[in-house]
Amino acid sequence: MGKTGIWIDSKKAYIVSLSGSDTNLSVITSEIEGVTRIEGEGKEYGRFGDQYTTLENKQENRRKHEVAEYLEEVVENIKSADEIVVFGPAEMKIEFEKLIRENQALAKKLLEVVSADSMTENQIVAWVKDYYKA
Repeated sequence: MGKTGIWIDSKKAYIVSLSGSDTNLSVITSEIEGVTRIEGEGKEYGRFGDQYTTLENKQENRRKHEVAEYLEEVVENIKSADEIVVFGPAEMKIEFEKLIRENQALAKKLLEVVSADSMTENQIVAWVKDYYKA
């Protein structure tokens, strides 16, 4: 797969693969839902035996599960990369870095994690090309 750059946030991951003069861009869309409260939902907690669970707990657990699935899907798409750089805004890149570092084979390939603002697809591809030129 060659040199790979991943721009990631909570909505999408753009995977740019450079191999010789070929550039390949793939996009993975997340299924992560934002936290929402639906009008008329009733109680804000539920009781299960002696335990209480709040609606927020349920939503947080669902979000954690969705984040884990999303990041695992991205990892599956970069397993054959030789070198990896991760960049993007917010904390999703940090969560992704943790997951990569748990995988010894991928951890050796991770060069750097860089903060970056939102970008267009063309800007993402250009950023990865520039990164590996240096």
